[in-house]
Amino acid sequence: MKAAQITGYGAPEVLHINEVDRPAPGAGEVLVSVEASSVNGLDTIVRGGGLRVVTGFRFPFGVGLDFAGVVSATGTGVQQYRVGDRVWGTVQPLKRRTVSGAAEYVVVTADRLGPAPAHLSPAETASLVVAGTTALTALRDTLHLRRGERLLVRGAAGGVGTAAVQLAHAMGGHVTALCRDSHAGALRDLGADEVFDYRATTPDQLGPFDVILDTVGSQLNAYRSRLSREGGMATIALSVSSVAAIAASSVHGGRRIRTLSANPDTALLGDLAAYVTSGGLRPVVDSVYPLADIASAHRAFERGGAVGKQVVAVSGE
Repeated sequence: MKAAQITGYGAPEVLHINEVDRPAPGAGEVLVSVEASSVNGLDTIVRGGGLRVVTGFRFPFGVGLDFAGVVSATGTGVQQYRVGDRVWGTVQPLKRRTVSGAAEYVVVTADRLGPAPAHLSPAETASLVVAGTTALTALRDTLHLRRGERLLVRGAAGGVGTAAVQLAHAMGGHVTALCRDSHAGALRDLGADEVFDYRATTPDQLGPFDVILDTVGSQLNAYRSRLSREGGMATIALSVSSVAAIAASSVHGGRRIRTLSANPDTALLGDLAAYVTSGGLRPVVDSVYPLADIASAHRAFERGGAVGKQVVAVSGE
């Protein structure tokens, strides 16, 4: 079978499509015939060598955190899935493996899968897995957004941002989005109550907010100052400056900055699917690339400026 693999740390050119052995599911595992996978920040960080202390130097290894596809086989002890079931899910983050989501087949434990929403295409399904579960975890479980609260989403046009705007709107929050001015119409259509151009708006021109979700990672202390007294902030963008801001906020009392990462299980995927089914969340796909051109999908992700997700079509599109 074909699988996208990282052959060395560096630019998207280190991604290659290689012929590898098709994996077989063991006890408690499921073999999925992958139809689509999306590009996520962790994929590009790993490819660039930003986590080489964890991922090591034994090449090649797989790329692609999430996937949408069809159950091809099940291992012993798996009762909840049958061959032909449409599923979505993720591989285990930061576990070095030769095959990940951007491959024709992938094996994962059953608890990393969920039934895919029935009415979405494979590309649409894949676009929501990590972005949607990250946004839902941030708003519901980390920041505890309540109806009527004022929320600021930084980087609102990205995958997590577009999901967060929709989910916050569905939860009854008052949503302010920061994005490029050219994306304002799209964000309002997704449920943003107010939209500001991040290039023309400074933090002191905004707020106050009860909740801030950051996907950018810069100026965290400046935006933290826009929180109400009991407000909370979460970031999914880690850097030296953001780690320092997070640490400082934990020392100096209220208005803390927290961080989180996506590691969804079956229950979380089910909760996300409920929002999709109810109409509270819909996919936002910027572009779809064939598996053979996954490097271009990574380039587009790193270039930025898009609305929604970059998706890699493996089959079924």
